[in-house]
Amino acid sequence: MRALAAILLMAALHPSTDHTSQVEDWRARRLASLTADDGWLTVAGLHWLKPGANRFEQLPAGMEWELSGGRVTLRQNGRERELRSDNPGPASLVLSGTLTLFVIERGGRYGIRVRDTASPYRARFHGIEHYPVQESWKVDARWLPYAKPKRRTLPTVIEGVNELYDAPGEVEFTLGGKTLRLEPVLSDGRLFIIFRDLTTGKTTYPAGRFLYADLAQNGVVTLDFNQAYNPPCAFTPYATCPLPPPRNRLPIAIAAGEKTYHLE
Repeated sequence: MRALAAILLMAALHPSTDHTSQVEDWRARRLASLTADDGWLTVAGLHWLKPGANRFEQLPAGMEWELSGGRVTLRQNGRERELRSDNPGPASLVLSGTLTLFVIERGGRYGIRVRDTASPYRARFHGIEHYPVQESWKVDARWLPYAKPKRRTLPTVIEGVNELYDAPGEVEFTLGGKTLRLEPVLSDGRLFIIFRDLTTGKTTYPAGRFLYADLAQNGVVTLDFNQAYNPPCAFTPYATCPLPPPRNRLPIAIAAGEKTYHLE
């Protein structure tokens, strides 16, 4: 019993230790994903397809891409292959040296995304700066579900390209003495929040930041802004990042999570 009491006392005296470790573990996984052979730092090209036959000088010679009725066919060296897009995926991969090419679909538009393990963005990567971890930026929000999910069309950093999401409800929480709301959308079975705050364009990425949270449990959603992170378009100009909707612009400074990354 005394041993148990000592453990509980230590936990009470140092409540942030486990949380800090959790955030640091998350950062390590995030960094490993970003720098991996299929991470965002390897995305080195994006070529939008028009209906009919398409050829791109920047891609390996002899490739012709045919777009017809939402179907993409690759013709090369006398062979023909129909390719699946990443929506719903999994995308068909085309390998050529250090390159991996595949079809993406965004708002009804189709393009060829290029990954290159020798990408200059990967070679020049110089790490990510963060705000110090603070447990005060981890909050329990009240879940306010909609009667049924609302379809949202979000613009992206690429003009004319939109992305569609389902928004199942809102989260309400208190920070800086203010009661705030954000509207997440669903992505990969989790709540995905695209937001701006008063640090945006100053110490954090100008287009806003991303945050994931688990689905509500007993009417509560836990938001840990220490895990707010830069969108892929901070690391490559060839990403199609959705932009924060007006309802997700917070009137306070979220001095937590990742700071601005500057492409070199």
